[in-house]
Amino acid sequence: MQLDELISGARDVVSAKRVYGDPYEKNGLTVIPAATVRGGGGGGGAKGDGDDADAEVGAGGGFGLTARPSGAWIIDGEDAIWKPAIDVNRIVLGGQIIALTAILVVGRILLAHSERPEAPRRRLRLPRRAHR
Repeated sequence: MQLDELISGARDVVSAKRVYGDPYEKNGLTVIPAATVRGGGGGGGAKGDGDDADAEVGAGGGFGLTARPSGAWIIDGEDAIWKPAIDVNRIVLGGQIIALTAILVVGRILLAHSERPEAPRRRLRLPRRAHR
């Protein structure tokens, strides 16, 4: 596969057709699904050492792509409403990261508090009452 073919294939993959799906109609509403598409690629070539005509020529390339649902456009007559997709996995991961950070911070505070020498306690003496 030549580098030009790789780039052409990548261009076909990352297109508006990949971002917006085919619209469909249900209960009088038109729904157009949408996704976030990200991709990257690279390529290169090399020729063997020296000016030898028999030197080996090498070339290579690669491409990566990721797509996640981002939401859908809901069209009802003249109105278009954007409904974002909720990624529960991201929400759970964010909660776990916050909980882990809180546990580490509280642990460090308790450790620092336990290592600090306590000041001697003073006894509070109240004046004695005279008996009558």
